[in-house]
Amino acid sequence: MTEPGAAAGSTVRDWTVAAVLFVATAASTLLTGAMMAPDAVLLPVPWLGIALPVDPLAGLPFAGPLLAILLAHEFGHWIAARLHRLPVSPPYFIPMPMALLGTMGAVIRMRGAIRSRAALLDVGAAGPLAGLLVALPVLAHGLATSPVEPLPAERGYLIEGRSLLYLALLHAIHGPIPEGHDVFLTPTAFAGWAGLLVTMINLLPVAQLDGGHVAYALLGPRQDAISERLRRALPALAVLVGAGYWLDARVRGDTVGMQNDWLAGLPWLVWAAVLWLLVRMGGVQHPPVEGPPLGPVRRAVAFVTLALFVLLFMPAWVRQR
Repeated sequence: MTEPGAAAGSTVRDWTVAAVLFVATAASTLLTGAMMAPDAVLLPVPWLGIALPVDPLAGLPFAGPLLAILLAHEFGHWIAARLHRLPVSPPYFIPMPMALLGTMGAVIRMRGAIRSRAALLDVGAAGPLAGLLVALPVLAHGLATSPVEPLPAERGYLIEGRSLLYLALLHAIHGPIPEGHDVFLTPTAFAGWAGLLVTMINLLPVAQLDGGHVAYALLGPRQDAISERLRRALPALAVLVGAGYWLDARVRGDTVGMQNDWLAGLPWLVWAAVLWLLVRMGGVQHPPVEGPPLGPVRRAVAFVTLALFVLLFMPAWVRQR
């Protein structure tokens, strides 16, 4: 993800702050991965009111691939910006201990707006495309080593969101999943899935997300109206997703599912609130760009990048059963 508004260039202080944040994020993702390890041993910490894993390095199968995906994404942006001689900060990672992934991703900051259509397309598309190039083989390997087993009789487990691309890869590796069974993701598979989720979120063609940059480079000022309509539609999407899963549970006679599935769209509502704050801070209109329209190659890259959002779209990010 890219943001405007940093001071020019990158200083030693910038890289020092970035390094400290990366180390903190590595620690928080290691702890998250260690807690999901199959043989995790947790040690209660009464004064924190939590239990921490005895062996944090057990989280490497999750943290290593996830950090590789996020690094590829952010340095995709960074390298594209430097190739266009744009002043850009190093990636600032955001540690989030005890969260689902152990991190909120990362951002890079740029001085002012990107004025060239070509540069805007290159910087916007490079991150998600680079991240996806790492996430797909990670997910493929993870799914290949993830067992297909009967669903547990007891409730309280999570079901990951499933996009068209995820389902295609799952079917290619495991074939049809028998009724009453599911794939149980290893930590590495979960990291690969998280890479798809992060890419999907960033490719939403709204505001100054990566997808918003790509769409503006392609469409110009017309994208402002499209972006605003999509942003305003997110709360309705949250309601539709929750209602859809609730109705499905009701048709199946799953009373417990009915109690949980109406919350399936909640992440979209939260993301709508985040985007509202971003728009309040940065304005509804995307900073204008100059220069000629995109050439044939870059137009093809833009269409492919935006089409990836459709392939990666997960109605529900995660559900509890």
